[in-house]
Amino acid sequence: MGTTPAMWMLVGLGNPGPEYEHTRHNVGFQVIDRLAARLAASPAREKWGALVAEARLDQERVLLCKPVELMNLSGQSVVRLAQFWKVPPERAVVIHDDLDLPLGRLKLGQGGGHGGHNGVRSILTEWGQGDFARVRLGIGRPAGAGKAGAGYVLGGFGKEERALASEMCDRGADAAVTIVARGLLAAMNRFNGKAGLGPAKGTGPE
Repeated sequence: MGTTPAMWMLVGLGNPGPEYEHTRHNVGFQVIDRLAARLAASPAREKWGALVAEARLDQERVLLCKPVELMNLSGQSVVRLAQFWKVPPERAVVIHDDLDLPLGRLKLGQGGGHGGHNGVRSILTEWGQGDFARVRLGIGRPAGAGKAGAGYVLGGFGKEERALASEMCDRGADAAVTIVARGLLAAMNRFNGKAGLGPAKGTGPE
């Protein structure tokens, strides 16, 4: 008899607390919430510094994870959970915001650096490797600014941005489901380089 394949772990990055719920930095959490509803996941429970829920996608077991410690400690809970459930990096998907992508744009890939994102940096440091898949959600940069500060990423979306941000999170959930169901390459071919409702005001050239 063959061994049972490891479950998938889908990780959304964000900050805990109601004050951060709808901020740019929390789009990873929003994608996980959409996946939990879509997959009829079990009630979330806290384990090793993360909210975790279990679900099934066709024949695959899926663990949905939202680290709820500080963003720069995200890797500690992610690696503990991966070790407990015996999830190898190649069956993990990390979903997070990205300043270098225009609002509404998705970019999927595997491996690479942290791109200045403290949550991804922590996961790379704790795991010691970066062979997990990434679903990067574009939040853009503030108009006329060379470098976005904490106030921008921890701020909420503007009125004209909200519909595009919400639609992007829906497509982020679609992308994660496609990775599990059909593989990363199929998901990349479907979602990379595609925006949703159109460019958002003030996000810069594409």
